[in-house]
Amino acid sequence: MENNEKVWFITGASTGLGKALTLKLLEYHYRVVATARNTQDIENYLTTETDILVLPLDVTKESQIKQAVHRAIEYFGHIDVLVNNAGIGYFSSIEEADKMAVRKLFDVNFFGLANVTNQVLPYMRTAQTGHILNISSVGGLIAFPGFGYYHATKFGIEGYSESLYQEVLPLGIHVTLIEPGDFKTDFAGRSAKESRRNISDYDKTAGKNIHGLRQLSGHQPGNPELAAEAMIQITENSLEPPLRLLLGSDAYLHANRRIELAQIDIENWKSLTMTTDY
Repeated sequence: MENNEKVWFITGASTGLGKALTLKLLEYHYRVVATARNTQDIENYLTTETDILVLPLDVTKESQIKQAVHRAIEYFGHIDVLVNNAGIGYFSSIEEADKMAVRKLFDVNFFGLANVTNQVLPYMRTAQTGHILNISSVGGLIAFPGFGYYHATKFGIEGYSESLYQEVLPLGIHVTLIEPGDFKTDFAGRSAKESRRNISDYDKTAGKNIHGLRQLSGHQPGNPELAAEAMIQITENSLEPPLRLLLGSDAYLHANRRIELAQIDIENWKSLTMTTDY
């Protein structure tokens, strides 16, 4: 299949990595289904309508998901790459968090991703081909104070995607977890909500970390355009795409630190671990 025949279906294409990926794909003449809750946000940055279908999609609404996927198939005939990029941030210590905000976080980041995937999978199974890119985070591998519930959604995506990878690989469908570090997007700026409740006991842990990330906004080391290039590359130039793709030098360092910490606990407590079998 030639590059310009491939159809990419992207959720959350209005800003950030979704926007960067959409623009890069159009530059390379791929066919793109770009979706967002507000389609005007996508149309505002487009300079051409060639090979793009812009559709409204709130991933928390199953009826909209079904309609968008059906429209994409009707328009292009197939979906070759699904990019589950739609997501939101929420900053809070565990105790300070608002229950409704946490529920929305899971509805968008986890259940939204799962529901979109379930609508696209039947078409990929019929075609016996496809690639699903689930946008996770290095925060799906290692957690920091102040972002516990956000981490929980990303850790959930990691486990979900590992199982899905094994289930669909024999059907010709690949799954890759995209795990970015800090990229120059709106994630740590206006896009992320923060708990209004303040417990001073957490000022030096969660509070300090949240403030630090807010200060980093606009100065992140990651380049979204280069992230888009990397995502395209693994769908085109790899016979065996990775289950995980870290993006950014900071992601690489954090991931290796997580492995080191886990290994320390595993070995330090091995003697106790081995006492619990019959």
